[in-house]
Amino acid sequence: MNTWFSSDTHLGHSRIIGYCQRPFKSLEEMDLTIIRRWNERVKKDDLVYFLGDFCFRKCLKEAPDSKTNAFDYYRQQLNGNIIFIQGNHDQNNSVKSKIQNIVIKYAGKFIKLTHNPCHAEGKYDINLVGHVHNQWAVQQRTMDCHITTLVNVGVDVWKFRPVCFNEIMQAINKYNKENKNEE
Repeated sequence: MNTWFSSDTHLGHSRIIGYCQRPFKSLEEMDLTIIRRWNERVKKDDLVYFLGDFCFRKCLKEAPDSKTNAFDYYRQQLNGNIIFIQGNHDQNNSVKSKIQNIVIKYAGKFIKLTHNPCHAEGKYDINLVGHVHNQWAVQQRTMDCHITTLVNVGVDVWKFRPVCFNEIMQAINKYNKENKNEE
């Protein structure tokens, strides 16, 4: 079993293509690409932490079964056991998660997972976040008198697919190396 992290797929949300300059010509192309790239990486038994903004209820053209809501329609197409953390657009799309944030211990590190970077905390070495789309991939911030690293796990900065912890650590190491050279 592998563990993956992702955020901000915005499945069914056609306007996100323009808002974030996503390289898709249509909603259908975006949805199909994200679903395909997800399933190329994530196997049925894998664990995925999804950090918010999964899908849009109002933008789903029509589920094959009129009783199927947008969340179920998209969720059924994706591999993995997904733990959903609520994002700011998940209030009306049938994502029933009550989880606002969660702290996990992974690879010997305590990591906070939350949708919005403003909910990150300095007491953790790493905060995985979403919400910022393509604004940045990795940042360091001083919070609560501690320096912490924030990593955006949103699909816009990870080739529209979930990311594994090794890739996250590679991005952090690259960021640290580039910023050390600028000092």
